[in-house]
Formats: sequence, structure tokens, C-alpha cells
Amino acid sequence: MGSTSFLEPIQQKKISDSREQETLLEVRNLKMHFPVKAGIIQRTVGHVKAVDDISFTVKKGETLGIVGESGCGKSTMGRTLIRLYEPTDGSVLFGGTDITKLPEKELRPLIRRKIQMIFQDPYASLNPRKSLGNLLNEPMKVHGLYGNQKERDEKIKELLEVVGLHSSAINHYPHEFSGGQRQRIGIARSLVLNPELIIADEAVSALDVSIQAQIINLLEDLQEEFNLTYIFISHDLSVVRHIADRVGVMYLGKMAELADKDDLYKEPLHPYTQALLSAVPAIRSKGAKNRERIVLKGDIPSAVNQPSGCVFHTRCPMKMKVCETVPPQFQEARPGHFVACHLYD
Repeated sequence: MGSTSFLEPIQQKKISDSREQETLLEVRNLKMHFPVKAGIIQRTVGHVKAVDDISFTVKKGETLGIVGESGCGKSTMGRTLIRLYEPTDGSVLFGGTDITKLPEKELRPLIRRKIQMIFQDPYASLNPRKSLGNLLNEPMKVHGLYGNQKERDEKIKELLEVVGLHSSAINHYPHEFSGGQRQRIGIARSLVLNPELIIADEAVSALDVSIQAQIINLLEDLQEEFNLTYIFISHDLSVVRHIADRVGVMYLGKMAELADKDDLYKEPLHPYTQALLSAVPAIRSKGAKNRERIVLKGDIPSAVNQPSGCVFHTRCPMKMKVCETVPPQFQEARPGHFVACHLYD
């Protein structure tokens, strides 16, 4: 491959093992509350606390998996991190810079290129009126990458080959491709600006199982080749276990538990995580204990009227009196293993 290869600017970002341990993203007390309005004058009568005071870090080169039931705030969190939603409170530090405080004119050159997103529905996120060439050319043109259209077309063709599509696809439209191929297009679009962090929001949930495996393998290959960092959002515990290095478990807008993948799957600490894992009999690992099925009672409470104290106490089989009134702190119960539960105070 020649000196003008698309891979060149990405491969230059390869870093040493010591640098891979550096923190790329730090989230501090992030909140995303949506107002609930009622009446003729649309008075605010409450708030949907979609993301409610969560904190975590992401290291360079790692994959952080985020899991939880539908409606727990996973996708909202991902969109808030890149300011598709303006956060209600908290901070998001990317490379040491708080991007929640940046004006839009500074956000584009400093952050938009470095953080990209892969959406759940690849068809809905691709403009059906634009060919692949136009879809991938637009972000490069907006950010002033490469000298002319001919050079950008060459980069696009190389990128299509990188994600497993033929370079001739440059002239085709999204409706001409299968679901798996469209997701490859979505991945290509996320790569076109040479990002450092990619947020994959349910990136394989709409695909057949066999296609899921292909996309997961592609993401892993791209991560190794281009030194990418992922936040991988999914409700599928098996998929997250395969791709993630660490896993965070969300419940009703809060982070319930966060730990190394092996630690969390072998010995979950939070009662909610234990219940989630007990529902997936296929998840077994060497040294893991056999788990009895834990059936949670009741439904997930409303994000508008959250329970007092621990938000999980209305369904928790191990609740104590303190759980009803005092919110638990998200704290390190074991080295590298964080949990929000009074059982570990």
C-alpha cells in the first residue's frame, strides 16, 4: 500500500503499552434530566432522570461495555457524552478537556473528529438519497481533510475495503445493501475522521446472530489495527462479555456496578447484576459458581418518580431498612470493582 494510504494517519496513533493505561475519557457526576411539561402554558411538572449522577473512566485502547435493561439510560448516556444532548449537570473530560464547557465553534475542531458514534439502526442513520461516496465524503469535506475530491475518493475506497466492502460500492446507495453491510457502512463513517473514541450504541442488536459475530470480529480487528477505544452499549450480556475489557451495569439512570469483565461475570456484587446474570444460562466461565435463577418482583419504577434511597430497593431481594431512605455511594468495594450498594458500606 502506498504512502498515501488511508491507514497511515490512523496507524501513526499507535502508542506504547504504558500510554494505553492513560485515561482518555473521564465522566464526573453526569446528569441528563428531561423536563416533563403539562397544561396549556406547558409548565414543567417534573423531570425524567434518564442519566442521574454517574461517574466512570475509560482508558486508552480499552473497551468499556455498558449493559442494562431497556430504558435504563444507556443510549441517552452515550448521546450525552458527545453532546447530542446537552447535559443537565456534570462534566465529561476528554484528554483532560471538559467538553461540556466548550462552545460549538471549539467543539467541532477539537472533539467532533476525535469522538464518533455507531448507531443502532444503520438504515435510519444513513441518508437514503446519498451514495456511499457522498456519505463518507461529507465529514471529510466539512473538516477540511485531504487536498481534493480525487484524493478523498481514494481514501473512501480504501476505507470501504478496510470494513469488508468492495471499493466499487462507493457509487451505491444504502438501500442496495443488507443490514450487516449497512452496519459496515456505519462503521466506515465512524472511522473516516480518524477518531480516538467510538461509542457503539446497540451496534449489533438489529442483526442476525451470525452477522453479529462478523461485526464484533470486525470491531475487534479495527481496534487492534487502529488503536481505537470503544464504549460498547448493549443489552446483550453475552456479546458484551466477548468484546469488553470492563463492564458497567446501569439501572434507572444510575451506575450500579463497574468492574473488570472477568470479575463481574464470575462474582457480581450488586443484587441487580446478580439477577441479570442469572437470567443468562449460557454465561459460564471457568471458576464461576452455578447461579440459581433470581426473579425480580415488580416493574422498573418510573424515571420521573424515582424511589427514595436506593432506586433498586423496590425490587431488591436483599434490601435493608437503610436502602429505603439513604442513596448508596458508588464506591470501590474491591480493587477495581465499584458498586453502589449498602451491603458493602
